[in-house]
Amino acid sequence: MPRSIRMALADMLEDLSKENFDKFCRQLLDCTEGPRVRRNKVEGKNYLDIADVLVTTYTESRAVGVAETLLREIGCNEDAERLVEEAGRQSTKPAPSDPASPSAGASGAHAMAEGGCAGKHFVDKHRSQLIDRVCETASVLDALLENEVIQQGTYDEILAIPTHRDRMRKLYSGPLNSAGNVGKNILLNILKEKEKYLIDELMGKK
Repeated sequence: MPRSIRMALADMLEDLSKENFDKFCRQLLDCTEGPRVRRNKVEGKNYLDIADVLVTTYTESRAVGVAETLLREIGCNEDAERLVEEAGRQSTKPAPSDPASPSAGASGAHAMAEGGCAGKHFVDKHRSQLIDRVCETASVLDALLENEVIQQGTYDEILAIPTHRDRMRKLYSGPLNSAGNVGKNILLNILKEKEKYLIDELMGKK
């Protein structure tokens, strides 16, 4: 039986050095994506407590995406990659890696804010290419709705738009900005599944 997302997070946190674990906790307190985490939920807590805080604050479907972003912000990129790969094996329901998004990271897709929060996110950097070339917009919207990046009303509104290009423009113009880096991470994971060859090309993979 696969382990839970909570345990994948706990294992990742346990593997961090004390210095990086402390940095992770500070970043978690400063995180502006979604609900704010209270200081008394983090200070003096161990890796199991923090894993529990991630899941209860962001839900299991988003916790991995949040943790991945925070790991990249403190320079723990290898840990972020391992977390995404491990989480992707936890269930057939894609969450950010598969986790942060149920259909979003399905199959170990990774989210990537280039250079962390301080840098430009991949989906922003390649905005025009994604608008012009993403064709699986209906399934992308399905996955975004499952992961609560967009709500039903927004989903219906965008799906009613006749062209793929205009759907992507609408997605960029509002919902994606509101979702922040966590939402963009989820979108990237979805695109890695639905538009694999396009994303591989943009990432420079052969």
